[in-house]
Amino acid sequence: MDTTMAERQVPLGERFRDVMAGVCTPVSVVTAVDPAAAASLPGDSPAGTPRPHGTTVSAFASLSMEPPMVLAALDLRSDLLALLEPGTPFGVNVLGSDQSELAVRFAGKGRDKFDGVTWNLSGGVPRLEGVPGWLACRVDRLVEGGDHVIALGLVTAAERTDTPPLTYHAREFGTHTTTEGGGR
Repeated sequence: MDTTMAERQVPLGERFRDVMAGVCTPVSVVTAVDPAAAASLPGDSPAGTPRPHGTTVSAFASLSMEPPMVLAALDLRSDLLALLEPGTPFGVNVLGSDQSELAVRFAGKGRDKFDGVTWNLSGGVPRLEGVPGWLACRVDRLVEGGDHVIALGLVTAAERTDTPPLTYHAREFGTHTTTEGGGR
């Protein structure tokens, strides 16, 4: 397929970003704990509770049914990534359509992401209250890919409620709706 002169003048990275903005993706918060950093958590956290870490991802998908596996892409600069190695537990909190504030909060940098957020330890990792999808996983392996690392996770627990998902499309949050004739 030939490209026009105008297309060739736009850098490939910008064109790629634009194409990917047209792909609807689920929004999730990947979580883990730093057991070495137990302490000074706000609120009613019991003494010795490991410090939680979390980051928003939109590159998350199922990988295998047998065994149950998922993949999540984490930025190389992610504080959470530094905690992961094969065998490490991590959680995937699949956000609901009314949880865009959580997506924005966990997309930022800083150690205060959990301030004011209700969560508990489930399967050894932070589970955000009210998420419609929850997976507890264990890192099977980490695969480098450009400026991200793909965490391949073996699923150890899974729960779901019937709530519409939060999606990201055209650089905006939204949710899924079924089209007419949109059968299985």
